[in-house]
Amino acid sequence: MKVIVAGAGAFGTKHLDGIQNIDGVDVVGIVGRRIEPTKEVAAKYNVEHAFTDLAQALALPDVDAAILCTPTQMHASQAIQCMQAGKHVQVEIPLADSLEDAKKVLQTQKETGLTCMVGHTRRFNPSHQYIRNKIDAGEIKIQQMDVQTYFFRRTNMNALGQPRSWTDHLLWHHAAHTVDLFQYQVGEKVIQANAVQGPIHPELGIAMDMSIQLKTEGGAICTLSLSFNNDGPLGTFFRYICDNGTYIARYDDLVNGKEEPIDVSKVAVSMNGIELQDREFFASIAESREPNSSVAGVLACYQTLHDLDLSLAN
Repeated sequence: MKVIVAGAGAFGTKHLDGIQNIDGVDVVGIVGRRIEPTKEVAAKYNVEHAFTDLAQALALPDVDAAILCTPTQMHASQAIQCMQAGKHVQVEIPLADSLEDAKKVLQTQKETGLTCMVGHTRRFNPSHQYIRNKIDAGEIKIQQMDVQTYFFRRTNMNALGQPRSWTDHLLWHHAAHTVDLFQYQVGEKVIQANAVQGPIHPELGIAMDMSIQLKTEGGAICTLSLSFNNDGPLGTFFRYICDNGTYIARYDDLVNGKEEPIDVSKVAVSMNGIELQDREFFASIAESREPNSSVAGVLACYQTLHDLDLSLAN
């Protein structure tokens, strides 16, 4: 299977690292904003072609699929561009920064019949898969999720400490991880969503602090705190409060409520959530089936984000 990767920054390289462990997949082109850094990444990963134009990469012979790790504001239009070019596509989270654009992507997927998967990585992290397996086995039921998503990002920098050409967003990017995971793990639709935010940053034009509350139709609740002002520890921390135990997930690590480690190394073939996400993408294409975190499967997340956005505007 031949694939191109658009976006040669922090997340693009995470996908390139993961793909190196997947047999039968060949990255034939990389797309970046500036050609020289993109050529450097291509050379590091032994990729033949480097571009600054997505259309040129899509035109390479026999390309099957594309992975988009580009700025949020480009995700929807580029996902549509890839499918209209006849390519399967995986677009990094978030699918879009508006419900309207997310629906346009879904419509294109339906029209083309191609695979369109969204990078909702938390579904694939072994720690969260472990919880999902216990839910599916009927061993636990989630009563509440308490989640903290904390960064120290008062300037427009990416995860590698490099200047960004775009502005990140607590609601449409970072909250999307938890809003989707909560509905996915509980298996119920969110029927109540509330949000408050702190002051808007005078230069970045975004809220630097936010608090979100969610409730599903079955009564499970989620409290999510987000900040770009937190000076460590950094990352996202999930507390699952269940009817039969408490679990705390920190990316690919999991402990119980007493901070006793839980071995999740045998949950999947890798401990790398991005690699597992990519494996699902390529497997769904090969098996002609809908992937986990398909655009249709995650649309409820973007409906909730839309509702939260409206509440913040009022």
